[in-house]
Amino acid sequence: MRAIWKGAVAFGLVNVPVRLYAATGEHEVTLHQVHAADGGRIRYRKVCSVDGEPVTMDEIAKGYETADGELVVLTDDDFKRLPLATEREIEVLEFVPAEQVDPILLGKTYYLEPDKTAAKPYALLRGALEDADRMAVVKVALRQRESMAVLRVRGKVICLQTLLWPDEVRAADFPILDADVTVKPAELAMASSLVDSLAADFDPSQFEDRYDAALTELIEAKVSSGDTQSLPQPPTQDGGGGGGEVVDLLAALQRSVEKARTSRGASAPEPAPAAKKPASRKKAAAASDDDAPKPTRAKKAKAKAS
Repeated sequence: MRAIWKGAVAFGLVNVPVRLYAATGEHEVTLHQVHAADGGRIRYRKVCSVDGEPVTMDEIAKGYETADGELVVLTDDDFKRLPLATEREIEVLEFVPAEQVDPILLGKTYYLEPDKTAAKPYALLRGALEDADRMAVVKVALRQRESMAVLRVRGKVICLQTLLWPDEVRAADFPILDADVTVKPAELAMASSLVDSLAADFDPSQFEDRYDAALTELIEAKVSSGDTQSLPQPPTQDGGGGGGEVVDLLAALQRSVEKARTSRGASAPEPAPAAKKPASRKKAAAASDDDAPKPTRAKKAKAKAS
């Protein structure tokens, strides 16, 4: 695993240097969007909605639209000036009973690995959490955002699990829940009996993602039967030196020439004239005099006036 954050847990006067690792990773079969006709990959470009031009990453800023339709543009420098007091520190604020943390608040889980010199203070914090049967409520800054989180013990490792802020939890506003519903004792007893018949200790390893397994089996069957095709290659390959743009420019010019010929009624290019023998010096001079541009009436009048 690769650490995504490095800092320390501030536990009273004890400082525990740690590294943060993502504890979970969703698995799924990687599928791409392709053109059904030829298998070409579908690409997306970032385009400005005003001028329709493609935009590169260094030209992109973040914007906030106000209620009255005004736009506030925020740059990277603006974000750098914002205070993040816990940028490299996981500050323990309090210890709370685990049952008081509503599961709906729980977010992404991370593993905390102690630094080589922090094995003892790490074990001290882990033991304190286990003995108290509590979670440590902390604040941490991840990816330029300050989050609430809890520290809890899982086996021998301390986990950091992010929490939603209270105003990020939506209210369950369903009027039907306030309706007066009568449940008969016999019905409740039958439902309780069903619960007892399906009671078990939770073991997630006995469950599987049937859709993912079926999709994998489907792909393997197509591969085994030879129902595949070669990956299509774009007609032009950009080697990094702008070659693709040059080819595109030449193609655009060629189309322009063809369009111009069509508009002038020339469906095909005229054959080049046959090569002629070189003329004598006198004839060449005469031809040069004949080909020279003749003065216009305006030029003649001007010369005469001068």
